[in-house]
Amino acid sequence: MPCRAARRLSKALGRRGVFLLILGTGKTCYGLSFLLTPPSDHGLQLLTRFGDLRQWSWLWITCGIITFVSAFLRIGRDRFGFLAALAPPTVWAIAYTNAVVTDGYSRGGFVALWYLTSHIGVICWAATVPEYSVPPAPRPQRGKAA
Repeated sequence: MPCRAARRLSKALGRRGVFLLILGTGKTCYGLSFLLTPPSDHGLQLLTRFGDLRQWSWLWITCGIITFVSAFLRIGRDRFGFLAALAPPTVWAIAYTNAVVTDGYSRGGFVALWYLTSHIGVICWAATVPEYSVPPAPRPQRGKAA
């Protein structure tokens, strides 16, 4: 029974929707980890100048929820989910890049590249993937007499 429900949901959402659903869940959980048990701020001093990591966790949580909700929108209207998904890793990549340049935090370069490739790159790629699994909406037929 649960597998049937998962298949129905997957078919209703399509590939892009499933991606947004998974991504939104992950970003929300990642944000909750910063909120509940914040890690050290190595490399994130640019962010902590403006607020602690618990405050920054709300960026991940809010964008994760927007991404999750966008999974249920039609193609074209789901772009806000992809844009919301891009915001947190972009901010973190900028912070880590800044830490490399200003503080000499060499590990920050690798973390910034990780955010740029496995987060930002994958999200940008997925946003361009056409949706084949959802059939087009039926067109009304005109002029047919019964």
